[in-house]
Amino acid sequence: MTRAGHHASRTAAGSVPTIKHVAARAGVSTATVSRVLSGIDGVRPELRERVHAAVSELAYHPNRVARNLRVRTTRLIGLVISDIQNPFFTSVVRGIEDVLQRADYTLLLGNTDENLEREQVYLSTLRAEGVAGIILAPTGKSSGHYGHLLPIQLPVVAIDRAPAGLSADTVIVNNSAGSCAAVTHLIALGHQRIGCITGPPNLSTAEERKNGYAQALQARQLPLVDCLIRYADFRQSGGYAAMQALLELDEPPSAVFVANNLMTLGALQALHERGLQIPSHVAIVGFDDMSWATSLQPPLTAVAQPTYLLGTTAANLLLARLREPHRPVQQIVLDTKLMVRASCGAQQRFLAL
Repeated sequence: MTRAGHHASRTAAGSVPTIKHVAARAGVSTATVSRVLSGIDGVRPELRERVHAAVSELAYHPNRVARNLRVRTTRLIGLVISDIQNPFFTSVVRGIEDVLQRADYTLLLGNTDENLEREQVYLSTLRAEGVAGIILAPTGKSSGHYGHLLPIQLPVVAIDRAPAGLSADTVIVNNSAGSCAAVTHLIALGHQRIGCITGPPNLSTAEERKNGYAQALQARQLPLVDCLIRYADFRQSGGYAAMQALLELDEPPSAVFVANNLMTLGALQALHERGLQIPSHVAIVGFDDMSWATSLQPPLTAVAQPTYLLGTTAANLLLARLREPHRPVQQIVLDTKLMVRASCGAQQRFLAL
C-alpha cells in the first residue's frame, strides 16, 4: 500500500481524503482550507497551521482538475525547448521552475529536438490541454505556423530566440555583443586569422553570434574571409566537422570562435585528435560558459550567458502577462560576460609580461 493509501484509511474505509476531511480534521470550514491552500491572505496563523497539519496527516492532494473546472482556470504551464541534451537549458528550466513552483504552477515539458513537426505537435497538445500559458524556445524553422497554433489570448513567452511571425514577450541575450567581445579579445592577443564556427543560418542566435564576429573584425580593420566561417548544427558532431574543415585549409586560423557549448566540445575533440596544443597551436573561445569549462586543460575562455536569470525572467514575464493580458509586449535583452581563461592564450601572455 502506498503512503497516500495508508493515510487515506484514516478517513472512511476505502475513501480518498477530500477537502471536507481536511476541514473536519482541522476544525475549520472548507472555505478556510481552500483559502489556505490557494495562498490567500486573511487566515489567522493558528488556523493556517492546523490546516497544514491536517493536510500532512491525511496526505491530502488537491484535485486540480476539479478546481480548474470550478474557477475556469488551470495551473499548468507548457514549456517547449529545442534541445534537451544541451546543458544550456538545464539552468534555464531550473529558473523557470523555481519561479512557477512558488506561484503554484506545474510545468509540462516538451523537447522539439529542433524539429518543426514536433514543435507543432507539442503546441497543439498544450493548447488542447488548456494550459494557462506557454514558454517556448522556437525551432529554427518556425516562421508562419504560430498564428493557427497559438490563439491570441494564450500568453506566450519566447526564450533564447525571437520567434518569427509571433508577437510575444521575449527574453534573449545580447548575442552580438558577447561574440564581438570574444573575438575582440582574440584580436587583442595578436590573432588576425580567426575562424568562426556558428550554427544554422536560419537561427537568429547563430546569425547574431556570427554578426558579432564580423563586427569585431571590421572594427579592427581585419578582412572577413568566407572560408574561415563554418556553419554547423549547434551539436558536438557539427563542431567537430567544422573544426576539421578549418584545419584542412592551406592557411588554418590561429584562433577559433565557436558559437555554442556543444560545438566547442566537438572542436576541442578535433584539435586533440590531431595532437594540436591549445592555445600555442590554436587558441579557442566558446559561447556558453559551462560548469566543465574550468575543468578542461587548459581551462576554456567562454562567453557566459545568465541562463538561470533568463529562466526566472521568462517565468516572471509570463506571470505578469497572466495578471495583465493586455499589457504591452516586451523584449528583454540580457547581458553576457566574457570569462577569460587560458584557452585563448591570455594567461600565458600575462605571465610572459
